[in-house]
Parts: sequence; structure tokens; C-alpha cells
Amino acid sequence: MSDKNLTQGTERSFSSTLAAIAWSFVGLRRKSDFERDVTALNPVYVIMAGLIGVAVLIATLLGLVAFATR
Repeated sequence: MSDKNLTQGTERSFSSTLAAIAWSFVGLRRKSDFERDVTALNPVYVIMAGLIGVAVLIATLLGLVAFATR
């Protein structure tokens, strides 16, 4: 049985989805991890994790700007 067939039926948890999205924001991802994510990530989790990541990024940038302009 190939690796592709082994990963198709298993969904990853929300915490592992957050980790995958975090690595995607940074831009560091191995091809094998990406291929596993394509078959195993729940799209709803990906959207929720992406929105959380964007909110954290914006809050961090706003905090840095507020700190720099004091």
C-alpha cells in the first residue's frame, strides 16, 4: 500500500492544522508534509486557522506600530 493511500482516510486535529498553517505563513514546508496536508487537512479547520493566523498577525503589527509611535 502506498503512503498516499494510508493518509487519505485520516483527518488531522485542529492543533496539527494550526501548526501546518503556521509553517505556511512562515513559508517553510517540506514537500512530503505538503502532500500529506493536501489529503488529510479538514477545509473548515484550514479556514478557521487561517483567520486566527491573520488576526494574530494584524494584532502583532498594530502592537508594534503603537509601540514604535510612543
